[in-house]
Amino acid sequence: MPECHVVGVLDDGAEGLGRAALARIREADLLIGHARTLALFAQTIRPDCETRDLAGALTQVPDWVEAGLAQGKRVVVLATGDPLCHGIGRYLIGRLGADRCRVLPNVSVMQLAFARLGLAWQDARIVSVHGRDTGEWHADAGPDHGLYPLLRAIRRDELLAIFTSPENDPGRIARMLEIESLAEDYEMAVAEKLLLPDERVSDFRPACEIGARRFGEPNVVILRPRETRPEPVLFGLPDAAYHQRKPQSGLITKREVRAVSLAWLALRRDSIVWDIGAGSGSVGLEAARLCPDGFVYAIEKNAEDAAIVQRNRHRMRLTNHRIVHGRAPAGLDRWPDPDAVFIGGSGGELAQLIDIALARLRPGGRLVVNVVTLENLHHATARLKAREADWELCQLSVARNKPILDMQRLAPENPVWIIGAQRKED
Repeated sequence: MPECHVVGVLDDGAEGLGRAALARIREADLLIGHARTLALFAQTIRPDCETRDLAGALTQVPDWVEAGLAQGKRVVVLATGDPLCHGIGRYLIGRLGADRCRVLPNVSVMQLAFARLGLAWQDARIVSVHGRDTGEWHADAGPDHGLYPLLRAIRRDELLAIFTSPENDPGRIARMLEIESLAEDYEMAVAEKLLLPDERVSDFRPACEIGARRFGEPNVVILRPRETRPEPVLFGLPDAAYHQRKPQSGLITKREVRAVSLAWLALRRDSIVWDIGAGSGSVGLEAARLCPDGFVYAIEKNAEDAAIVQRNRHRMRLTNHRIVHGRAPAGLDRWPDPDAVFIGGSGGELAQLIDIALARLRPGGRLVVNVVTLENLHHATARLKAREADWELCQLSVARNKPILDMQRLAPENPVWIIGAQRKED
């Protein structure tokens, strides 16, 4: 069966190729690549070799290859560095099949960058920010933004190797870190125009110094924390770890209730969570810690409390959580369907919120409601019965120690009812 060759090249052109790869290019009847890459081999290819620029035409490349092979042509596709490391190789194999593509890899550009810095890279997480340009990062951006996968990786990994694009350049990445209050904590090295006469590789500098700078194309970024990060506590943070409204400091789901509520939500690493009536944000923020591959959407009707949730999010360096100032259910239709819904405050809309949650929950999803009044307990259970949901209930009464002279006594907290529910599946 005829096959095309996918050859990895670098900006030193023919000089950086082995004999087998160079022979394939010299023998090619059809050579496909970016215009800049094709130009590197203008003096190498045969005069009658047909060339095609794949810029903006990636989806057409498999058809070009198929047509060329069907005509008995020797087809070569040029890729940058290692075609199977964030390159075109994976895409072509997925479209044409592994038996139709022979990959001849080169040294990865990222490998060169680490070598220039004298830095071992076996522990690096490789991330690409190529793809559609979704603009600058902003405070309300979430999983749909092109930079979000990078932000998620930053939270999880100590050393990142980042393939940039002309739009998502080092400056834009640094500005994203500034918006997320992370720029002071990270440092970046940028390798520009590797193997070209004006190659430049900067040493590590704080990300807060990078946002306004310009860099030559192409470039890659290496990002790491400036200091070793301690492993964060994921579950059961003390109430004092959260900013709370003063002098009223009761708008927080206390640690014991929070622990049971989170357990009843049955979260996974990739859960999509709604936090309705967020208060100080404690449940949603801990859910975000427990779901590093998921996302938490929170809403709070009190402007001061919504601002406090935002402060807590930045303080905890969480990137998979967003808070909206608003009154639920307004805006919930713009959120993705959840795996878990927590209702800590309802603003008088408890029945409607339960209806929406049960209707939108993904299969197997969980709804958890906290109530402190008999009236809301009645409204919640009556609504769940009317919707024929599967539900359970517990009352949590907690007493905490308080000093009295040189002794200790137990002072009771307000009891809380925790209701857990699931939509009854047919």
